[in-house]
Amino acid sequence: MVENRGYHVAVVGATGAVGKEMMKTLERLEFPIASILPLSSKRSAGTKVVFKGEEVEVKEATPESFEDIDLALFSAGGSVSKKLASEAVNRGAIVVDNTSAFRMDDNVPLVVPEVNPHHLEDHQGIISNPNCSTIQMVAALEPVRRAFGLKKIIVSTYQAVSGAGADAIDEMYTQSQQVIEGENAKAKLLPVAGDKKHYQIAFNAVPQIDLFQENGYTFEEMKMINETKKITGDTSLQVAATCVRLPIETGHSESVYFELEKDGVTREDILAELQQAEGITVMDNPEEQLYPMAVDATGKDDVFVGRLRPDLDNTKGFHCWVVSDNLLKGAALNSVQIAQTLVKKGILK
Repeated sequence: MVENRGYHVAVVGATGAVGKEMMKTLERLEFPIASILPLSSKRSAGTKVVFKGEEVEVKEATPESFEDIDLALFSAGGSVSKKLASEAVNRGAIVVDNTSAFRMDDNVPLVVPEVNPHHLEDHQGIISNPNCSTIQMVAALEPVRRAFGLKKIIVSTYQAVSGAGADAIDEMYTQSQQVIEGENAKAKLLPVAGDKKHYQIAFNAVPQIDLFQENGYTFEEMKMINETKKITGDTSLQVAATCVRLPIETGHSESVYFELEKDGVTREDILAELQQAEGITVMDNPEEQLYPMAVDATGKDDVFVGRLRPDLDNTKGFHCWVVSDNLLKGAALNSVQIAQTLVKKGILK
């Protein structure tokens, strides 16, 4: 245990990609920590992770792990969260969960701090971190929604393989080498490990992320649709999504069409709102070919917005391009920002 003044924090899934980023982000943002407890499955228990220059042993996550814990950050899969989150709450911890386990639960706030921090006041022990692709979109559109109102969103995503885990990254690189060497690419994981068919991701674009639902949309697409309405609190907001996986390691990109409630709004009006918004970086200068790309966002906290332009047929319609690091703002950073907001509001005692 690393001792200091502050809160007793557990990170569940500490050896995974997002868990590691959570540990780094807690340290980098100087979250007030008295002790850090990295937790994992029995298989990974006993390994070491580094926090503030010291090696800390990873323990197996059990109900008893959460004794005397103030804050528990979960990112170890929905089944683990469903099994252990309530155990942590029963022992006095506030849980910030980075899985889909509780996102659409009416009793669980779904929070992006720049958008709906007031929802934290209604928590009953568990707070959900939204889907990575949802977070960056609502963060980018919230300054616009507040200033001019929103009626409709149509989004197409171009998502990195890191969203599917470390094994998917390895498969992308292995397949790339196989293709370069003239071999057939062997696919075992994507688009969904548990689905019937698997397709090559190297040098390809796969229009499926997560399993298809009865309505023809994938679960990832329905996450974006339903979560956006819950976060904004606007059930009348029209949202449609198409989610695509690309052979990019880190950084989700999105093409977003949105329609305003207010008429007479210009591109300059929207840029002015975005440029003064917290957590947003505007990269928008067509004459200089300035626009955000995944390589710009990797390792950065902000959500990047560019290619803003009015629709040619609808005076209330606009198009933009949104990019963010899916492991940071899309997961670990947003979770830690929720924790920071809990402290700021006096909710985390």
